[in-house]
Amino acid sequence: MSTIAVKSAQLRSGPALPYAEAGYPEGLPVVFVHGLADSWWTFEPLLRQLPAAVHGYAPTQRGHGDAERPADGYRPEDFANDLVEFLDAAGIPRAVLVGASSGGVAARMVAGSHPDRVAGLVLVGVPATLADKPGITALWEKVQALEDPVPRAFVEDLLGDLASRPLGRGLLATMAEENLKVPARVWQETMRGLLEADLAATLRGILVPTLVIWGDADGVLPRADQQLILDAIHDSTLIVYEGAGHLLYWEEPERVVQDVVGFAARVLPARPGGGGPSA
Repeated sequence: MSTIAVKSAQLRSGPALPYAEAGYPEGLPVVFVHGLADSWWTFEPLLRQLPAAVHGYAPTQRGHGDAERPADGYRPEDFANDLVEFLDAAGIPRAVLVGASSGGVAARMVAGSHPDRVAGLVLVGVPATLADKPGITALWEKVQALEDPVPRAFVEDLLGDLASRPLGRGLLATMAEENLKVPARVWQETMRGLLEADLAATLRGILVPTLVIWGDADGVLPRADQQLILDAIHDSTLIVYEGAGHLLYWEEPERVVQDVVGFAARVLPARPGGGGPSA
């Protein structure tokens, strides 16, 4: 089990972001990017299991968790800019980016715009588009009506709907608390930004190796949605987790770690004297 350290990164043009760090300092750098309303805690099950071959980072995005909450800056391009500045602040010249759910939008935008900083891209339960999905439309109607404090029942119902298998009560309780830290305006502005953006355009121009991981019991993203990603990114591969839902990184954390580490070992050379694929 890896030890997790929580630190803070001051971005040049934006807020300070807390981030979790785990694994071997000289290991392959892998940066995990969370989605709407989550925080670095969403990757705690993964960070705990990182082998010595990997140096994992998981920043909390602006407005989320314990990060600073600026008045604006919640469009996908804002989160993508923050991610590049996080790489700079944390001293990461080049990394594998692992985007979960809507966090994959910012991750793929960085992969397309800064290929020199991204050795590979992993998209875990990430949408190709959002506007064509009835479940997302229904969620948007609820999010638009949110007021502070955000109701606990809303958060708990949402988390319960996204998983296809029973999850640990401790994990669900922790993530519910993290979601409840997010003000209603951040829920609304972040989701509005995702719905108004041309998400299909964010899939163009990605030239780095890409691994797509999807659960076939995902009630939000159909298989056809994932095919759009595969069709748009030339060097992309799909791994299907049978029986897993949208939160497959909670449902099968050991397998996700194994797949991410194996992919990182293929696309990133080991650092001299550091942890390599066999460490």
